[in-house]
Amino acid sequence: MEGSATKLDDRRDVVARHAATLNAAIEAVRTRKSWSPWRDSPSTKIHGPDKPVQGKAAFEARLNTLFDLSQPGVVGEVGEEVSPFTGKPLGVRYTVSDPNVLVDAALAAWTDWRVADPELRLALCLEMSQRLYDRNFEMVHTVMHVAGQSYTQAFSGSGPNALDRGVEALAYAAKAMRDVAPTAQYHRDFGGEAVALEKTYTLVPRGVGLVICCASFPTWNAYPAMFASLGTGNPVIVKPHPIAVLPMAIVVETCRQVLADHGFDPNLVTLAVDTLAEPVAQTLVDHPDVQIIDFTGSPRYGGHLERTVTNKLLFTETAGVNTVVIDSVAEVQPVARAVARSSSLFSAQMCTSPQVIYIAPDLFAPISAAIVDQIDAIAADPAQAAGIMGAIQGEVSLKVVRDARAEVEGRSGVRVLREAAPYAHPQFPDARTLTPLVIAVESDGHYELYAEERFGPVLYLVRRSSDDAVTEATWLARTQGSISSYLYSTDDDFIDRAAPAYEVAGANLSINLTGAMWINFAAAYSDYHVTGLNPAGNACLADLAFVASRFRIVQRRRPIR
Repeated sequence: MEGSATKLDDRRDVVARHAATLNAAIEAVRTRKSWSPWRDSPSTKIHGPDKPVQGKAAFEARLNTLFDLSQPGVVGEVGEEVSPFTGKPLGVRYTVSDPNVLVDAALAAWTDWRVADPELRLALCLEMSQRLYDRNFEMVHTVMHVAGQSYTQAFSGSGPNALDRGVEALAYAAKAMRDVAPTAQYHRDFGGEAVALEKTYTLVPRGVGLVICCASFPTWNAYPAMFASLGTGNPVIVKPHPIAVLPMAIVVETCRQVLADHGFDPNLVTLAVDTLAEPVAQTLVDHPDVQIIDFTGSPRYGGHLERTVTNKLLFTETAGVNTVVIDSVAEVQPVARAVARSSSLFSAQMCTSPQVIYIAPDLFAPISAAIVDQIDAIAADPAQAAGIMGAIQGEVSLKVVRDARAEVEGRSGVRVLREAAPYAHPQFPDARTLTPLVIAVESDGHYELYAEERFGPVLYLVRRSSDDAVTEATWLARTQGSISSYLYSTDDDFIDRAAPAYEVAGANLSINLTGAMWINFAAAYSDYHVTGLNPAGNACLADLAFVASRFRIVQRRRPIR
């Protein structure tokens, strides 16, 4: 009895401890204001001098070791990660569990979780997020050496910014669940007979959730998916990309510890590790007890899931062709700098990276030259290039650039304005780096060059009249997908004509953004990420639709006694 009382006190404490954060998150999604419970700068002025050193040491202690989560059904070990910065294997091995055993373990763990107080589930997810933030300096190096993100981007984008998206999903989960009254009384007269009923409404989670992570930004999409499912009462199996396992292994380790600390079965969150040669995702997708699937990754496999998954919940984010239309500008340099910086960020290995820049004919020469000059300025400063461009995660992106370069040969009206070339990373001489290839398309009839996503540092500058540019940009959004679209114009009438076309295409649009903020920065609680209205994905991060269907409502009614 004493142990049960202590456990109950611990659970009450965690709910109380995180109540203010949850309420603030709910208020933030209501107002769409700028808010975060965390700081997204790695500055030692904020964190002190010790945490960065401790985080790096924690990462290095993982290298060349076995990462054992003590999961059931272990059938072997794997490990394929190679650092884009050193070119060397991380040497981390992971225990592989039989996927069917993981599902069985999730179902067994689900018994207590599904009937737990929703407020407790939400609070425990917030506890997970706080502990993950506390480990962010460890996560920085982990993300750097599997994905290729720079130190600052790994700290912010894969840390607080990603956690914000997770907490945003919890805010919507709270709103959706709190909207359901647990009980009600019903009174009505039927033909002179008074009927009085008492009704009970029970939130019933859907089932095991599967989160399939991408390689380049594993945490950013995983956190909202995991917390949306866990917060609404579902167990989660995390399936990381084989070349980017370590960040998600740390996430799963942290979540499992929080669950165990508060009296829940840690198998509510497990890790399904596989290899490129022997993938396990489809086995889990096909399992009848897996009822929720969150996928981030290639359009090829995402499209396969969208065509074949039936009678289950499926949330996808794949990719698209992000465009910029430059109709007119007050000043050339601020616009060129905004485009060049966003195109160079993480070497264009981001779902929001602009790829096709439509430029009005009278501006084509000065804007093109300025964009190239701005990219050259970044590439010429190794420290700046390292902080912005990071490293190329995999050979596949190098091939993307080689193929794009080869396709230019022999084409009239198409020329290379800037060749792709490595830059010398000041800290990692063996880093796999590549600055953007810039291609000018100055005549019609070459849209097949850029009418699909090029996941790597390739930028197309297309000479096109402004109205035709909007028509083609929104056509690409409708047919190929778009996650972020951009427009520059000093003509309000043109903007007013163009905006509805983007809305019809389901394309989020940023207008005339310059200055210190990266134009492709997506702010949790304020920006909706992906619309679900074009082929770039069927879901949005985050809105009520992203969480509300992860549970259902079952009612019972009886006469009032």
